[in-house]
Amino acid sequence: MKIDLTDTTSSRINSELVTTRRAIGSPATGMVLTLVIVTDEGNHYDALKAARGASKEHPSRILVVVRRPGRSPRDRAQHRLDAEIQMGGDAGSGETIVLRLHGELASHAYSVVLPLLLPDAPVVVWWPEDAPRHPADDKLGTLAQRRITDAAAAEDPVAELARRAAAYTPGDTDLSWTRITPWRSMLAASLDQKDVGVTSATVEGEEYNPSTELLALWLAERLDVPVGRDVSEGPGLTAVRMATAEGEVSLTRTDGALAVLKVPGQPDRHVALHRRATAELLSEELRRLDPDEAYAGTVRYGVDRLGQSVVTVEEGKENAPSASPPSAASPSPESGAAARSAAKKSGAKRTRTARKTKPSDETESDHS
Repeated sequence: MKIDLTDTTSSRINSELVTTRRAIGSPATGMVLTLVIVTDEGNHYDALKAARGASKEHPSRILVVVRRPGRSPRDRAQHRLDAEIQMGGDAGSGETIVLRLHGELASHAYSVVLPLLLPDAPVVVWWPEDAPRHPADDKLGTLAQRRITDAAAAEDPVAELARRAAAYTPGDTDLSWTRITPWRSMLAASLDQKDVGVTSATVEGEEYNPSTELLALWLAERLDVPVGRDVSEGPGLTAVRMATAEGEVSLTRTDGALAVLKVPGQPDRHVALHRRATAELLSEELRRLDPDEAYAGTVRYGVDRLGQSVVTVEEGKENAPSASPPSAASPSPESGAAARSAAKKSGAKRTRTARKTKPSDETESDHS
């Protein structure tokens, strides 16, 4: 069912929700959270499609905030709220409300959204693009337990990731981090199989890929070893290689779907490592509403490293001084016994690549 309301108010939207819910027999008690999506007219369709996919696992009230400031601030007729209510059918497992804030009202999204939140339910705010510099200080961000951004959608993804690191507040997360969850799990499992010490590592991926940067930082922070950053043609992340006393442990993915895991003394194994859609990434983030400590440790470790051009890149080879990181944080359980033994090295150095040209526009599949 779809209902359009023009020049309306939050109170009228709430009344219409109650009436429509009774008409179709859909209770509100089955919804577990409110997901607020802050986007623009051009991107709201893709964001809403991903949110509806995630709602199959997490039934929720989805509020899509579309700001349309307009060009005539003196025209009072332009200062209005239009709403589109969707329930049942293609609306997913919950309720969807698209809020179009026109004119001066675009600056007061907080006042519009607040009365529409589900009572006594967590709130998650997601900025698919154009996230504020400090999400936790944003008016809508103050409503949320979790705040989701996506550095890969920025014009300069690595510089955006550096801003995310500098502004980190517990509850923040980024889909660039979510994209490397399968990689982190696979690498931790490979080190758990044999108690070997990692002496150095290299991460390969596209030059402007923030997930590649985060994976390199995670390895450096957890293992406290030098981690190099090589540029490849992609797509996204393509390989991780870790040097050990018994040989090289590597995880290589060249086609964006199937990876090859190589561990010394064991046969090569093919593992599924496909590039996930935004709906899958969002579902993963909605499974937890507490602060992500692993992400926090990684971005805090990278505060002084991201966004700095300290390495010259020549056909994937690195040649420049590297920055000395502080000693690594205590390894998490996901690092395994082998990671703990590798963390004995101190004073290690890490390098990363310089960015040479302005990145081109990327599609969803180009991110990780």
